[in-house]
Amino acid sequence: MGRAGGIWTARMAGVAGVVLALVLLASPTEAQWTNRYPKVDGYGHHVYLEGYELPTLSTGVMDPAPSPDGRRLAFSSRGWIWVLELESGVARRLTRGADMDFRPRWSPDGSRIALVRDTGAETSVVVVGATDGRVLRTLDSPAIDLDPVFSPDGSTLYYSSAREGTPDLWAMDLSNGAERRLTEERGVQRLPQPHPDGEHLLYLSKAGGRDQVRMRNLATGEEQLLLESSIASQAAPALSPDGRTVAVNWPTADAWELRLMDVSVPTLPVLLTRGEGLPLAPGWSPDGASVYFSHSTPEGSMALYRIPSAGGRPEPVEPAVWEWGEPTGRLRIRTTASGGGGAVAARLNVLDGQGHPALPEQGQPRFDGENGVVFFYTPGVVEVELPAGPATVTGVHGFATPAARRTVEVAPGGVTELVLEMEPLWAAGEGGWMNGEHHFHLNYGGPFLNAPSTLDLQVEAEGLDAATPLVANLHNRFLEQEFWGRGMSGRAPFVAFGQEVRSHFLGHIALMGTRDLFWPWVWGPGYQVYAGDDRPNAEPLEFARAQGGMGTYVHPVSGRNPFAEGSQGMIPVGFIPDAVLGTLDAIELVCLWTDDLGTAELWYRILNLGIPLAANAGSDVMTNFYRTMAVGSTRVFVQMEGATDWGTYLDRLREGRSFTSTGPYLDATFAMAGGEPDWQGPGEVIAPGEVRWRIDLRSPVAVDHVEIVVNGEVVERLPGLAGPGARVLEGTVRLPAGGWVAARAHGGRPAWPVMAQYPFAHSSPTWIGERGSTDPGALRRSAGELLEALRLAENRVRIGYQGYEIPRLEARYAQARARLEALAR
Repeated sequence: MGRAGGIWTARMAGVAGVVLALVLLASPTEAQWTNRYPKVDGYGHHVYLEGYELPTLSTGVMDPAPSPDGRRLAFSSRGWIWVLELESGVARRLTRGADMDFRPRWSPDGSRIALVRDTGAETSVVVVGATDGRVLRTLDSPAIDLDPVFSPDGSTLYYSSAREGTPDLWAMDLSNGAERRLTEERGVQRLPQPHPDGEHLLYLSKAGGRDQVRMRNLATGEEQLLLESSIASQAAPALSPDGRTVAVNWPTADAWELRLMDVSVPTLPVLLTRGEGLPLAPGWSPDGASVYFSHSTPEGSMALYRIPSAGGRPEPVEPAVWEWGEPTGRLRIRTTASGGGGAVAARLNVLDGQGHPALPEQGQPRFDGENGVVFFYTPGVVEVELPAGPATVTGVHGFATPAARRTVEVAPGGVTELVLEMEPLWAAGEGGWMNGEHHFHLNYGGPFLNAPSTLDLQVEAEGLDAATPLVANLHNRFLEQEFWGRGMSGRAPFVAFGQEVRSHFLGHIALMGTRDLFWPWVWGPGYQVYAGDDRPNAEPLEFARAQGGMGTYVHPVSGRNPFAEGSQGMIPVGFIPDAVLGTLDAIELVCLWTDDLGTAELWYRILNLGIPLAANAGSDVMTNFYRTMAVGSTRVFVQMEGATDWGTYLDRLREGRSFTSTGPYLDATFAMAGGEPDWQGPGEVIAPGEVRWRIDLRSPVAVDHVEIVVNGEVVERLPGLAGPGARVLEGTVRLPAGGWVAARAHGGRPAWPVMAQYPFAHSSPTWIGERGSTDPGALRRSAGELLEALRLAENRVRIGYQGYEIPRLEARYAQARARLEALAR
């Protein structure tokens, strides 16, 4: 069906070792997003290390640290260290400046505080005066440095540093600055806790797929294992003042507990809390009578609690007065559409005069690791408190608006008003498009606990019409089953839960639109119960189709050219059989953790076989991380022609009536040359011969190139946009007798609202002659390349499943091989 071309104006509307190695330690050659902080060995990208091990910014109370005399409590809030007088309830700000400060620990005499200082690109260990915040010592290696703590006599500072490749425990003699390395194990060793005897050190170890609490003899290096699990993401052990008991927050099958363990008999823990949310960063009172801990609130802040070590109900501990140590004011920000529009939900970054982020009292802050920006969401009006003086506000509404930025002078003691107008370049609905993102996780081991309702503001502020959070496993824990079935009916905007099925060895699958959960969620090498299960990924894919849903391979290609010699191993081992045999509905063409151009190369080979594989999009962000990009950082635009329901949306997405994007809007249509044009878009059909093309390109950031792609080959390249704006490009191209044609735009530096490594957009194919047609040369070449990649994938499967009979997988590979051999001839 044809549709008229045109520029549409916008509306603003409201086992573990093997498994962990496969998930975390794959090393892409040109991954799209890898790390912002200094690289740690063994991580292809840092999403989990930065999400689990680095500090968390909050407007409430984080990292509670009682003073040695028990009268005060140091903590982190708003990215500074504060000291709370427990009797009066007055919290005084100790540190200031542009950097963010976390994880305070007192010296034994109460005169100094050691902390982690975070610039947004690296961390260091800093020691400051406990009364004036004056910097006394800085340990700043070229690597990530974390978790300082004083020895019982105050002569030594223990801390974690990745200066030798991975985070190890170190000790510094504070009298002469001499340093020595205490651990030399791969993985992560951090959170040292010195025993009062001065001879032992409690710490947290995450290595080889196992998260452990250990006690180390400093003289001999001998260790005692106290506790072990897989992916204890937010675990933080704390040793009691007498050295006999460990308080630790620890995961269970579907919740978290705050436990007390006797060091001599750690197998019989006492549960202080049981399944009551997520207790964080426990810290003992100096008399051992209480344990302090933080806990996320439903509003996205952090609250401080104290619970008797003998047991009982947690008691809230709230600062009654916040003393900033300088004049402050309140900044009320209204975000609107330009031209007199009403309030618009938006993504905001607010910086004070020193460049330190400012936050509202409620709402979860997040950190964009691509651009190094702290952000939060506003429904249209929000207030923040910050030091009086200049403040800079930057806001966007999804991809539709270039970043709007204003500087304002905040008056002391009052409320300063600021209206931030954002000028949209487009909106999806005007041209019949709806846009969605179909791979992210509501809660995935982060420090916040989010309800599905927290997504409503994110979806509105990012201008999304559809969002699919995926329920997923944390190794052998199967999370958020209580949310299954939400949102799978109704009209846009909607949030419809899907499922990520993870045979780590074969490749991850996202299922959308199914009535039921697929079981098992996990299988293959590395899983104890299902290690020898040889079911192919075709099974969940067929399950989804039978229920009217669809299946997508997610984050499939990490590098730029998966068919270069030695690079075929980056293709998921189950992908080629599932795509070639027609079981697969879609490929996640854009994802933050993979390379879009590299994934496109794999997609092109499948299209060249005449298989109409749809392009899908998902960011794979974890919304309860502090260090995470925004939901909708990658998205797919689906041509709906007026419909707004979930069922039609899925059908059109499956049909390839779409384009994908990490920022630009790319509406590409084609028509036969001569006469009145009958424009055909993605998923439609155009006749071979001389063809006109027309591209409506709009982008909130600069884009280097616009290209016409025919059967996987770039046949024309034009300059894109030198900055935010819009441009219509037109031309002609001679199409062969069969195959497909599409357009793509890519290249340039990311800037808000883009959070991917580079701007990218790609239209789904417009087919030549008929849907699923082929060009003989492109067909043979692609079949040959896929055959070689299939051979390597089959070898990987045989090695991975060594010792198990795998007749189903072998039959699957044999079918795919026979099909490709026939096509290659």
